[in-house]
Amino acid sequence: MVPYMLLALREGRRALGRTSPNPWVGAVVVKKGRVVARGHTRPPPGPHAEVVALSKAGEAARGGELYVTLEPCAHYGRTPPCTEAIVRAGIARVHVAMLDPDPQVNGRGVAALQQAGIEVVVGEGREEAERLLEAYVKHRRTGLPFVIAKFACSLDGRIGAASGDSRWVSGSKARAWAHRLRTQVDAIAVGSQTVLVDDPQLTARPAERLARRQPLRVVVDSRGRTPPTARVLGPGAPTLVATTEASSPAWREALIEAGAEVLVLPAKDGRVDLHALLVALGRRGVLSLLVEGGGILLGSFFDERLVDKVHAIIAPMVVGAAMAPTPVAGRGAMRMADAVPLREVSIRRLGEDILVTGYPRWHGHG
Repeated sequence: MVPYMLLALREGRRALGRTSPNPWVGAVVVKKGRVVARGHTRPPPGPHAEVVALSKAGEAARGGELYVTLEPCAHYGRTPPCTEAIVRAGIARVHVAMLDPDPQVNGRGVAALQQAGIEVVVGEGREEAERLLEAYVKHRRTGLPFVIAKFACSLDGRIGAASGDSRWVSGSKARAWAHRLRTQVDAIAVGSQTVLVDDPQLTARPAERLARRQPLRVVVDSRGRTPPTARVLGPGAPTLVATTEASSPAWREALIEAGAEVLVLPAKDGRVDLHALLVALGRRGVLSLLVEGGGILLGSFFDERLVDKVHAIIAPMVVGAAMAPTPVAGRGAMRMADAVPLREVSIRRLGEDILVTGYPRWHGHG
């Protein structure tokens, strides 16, 4: 891959988790083999990456080349079209890693640049850009958030002791990584059992400090068990409680008074219909959803084939209790042949723990 596109991808990563519902894009301006300027997308309603980089470059951009990780927009949205800014800047050639899957853009940005006499090269760094923008791509193609299942367990697959105590399964470095991950997603979901047992805050606290941008906290509570005093309803981030008609109106009103938004959704098998939840979140501009537990909620997401990516932290310890909780419950596989394999697996050390990351290969989906 051309090194300049690598720089653009690096810029795009700097914006990860900060620009939703807009994509996190990076751009680099090059002239006569020298990097003139670089930039990444600013939070809405701020400028897109191309405009940031071109503004920094000024007149030095004229006759130069622009490397950008996603096709420039050619329509009016929160900001004017980036294609117009590129033409005004006098850029001679634009390198685009991937076309924008958004129907408002797809191919139109490239066409607008070509009509203006600008040479366009498409495809440099496509695989890396698609991976970086995987949540944006899914949302634009389906309207649904990209679902990330994350859990930490012992070597024998336990997320806590027989008593239910789960502090802590993973070590400090793994927990720090998890808080950084929270800063990169739009929403975090847990089930009501996790709220009752752990009483989590569900805020992003990298370096043990509250991050400036906080993801939406989502509690999936089908029957209305979350107490109004739960810490997840406290300050620090907005909270959405997804429930069904099985919960009482009085309980819903108590949660609203505690500061939460309550969303009543259809039930499926007596629980919140998770696909309906994803549709509702997608309409709100949630591009990525991190599901942190517990086992019942994670099992339901796996049973419904709604998981797009898995982060599993394996701690070097053995719990050994038959009654200890496991990270993924649900119906699961009746035969090993029905188990869900992961593809594109990567392994990383987080202190003494091991992080396994992969993408589920759902049977019948290629």
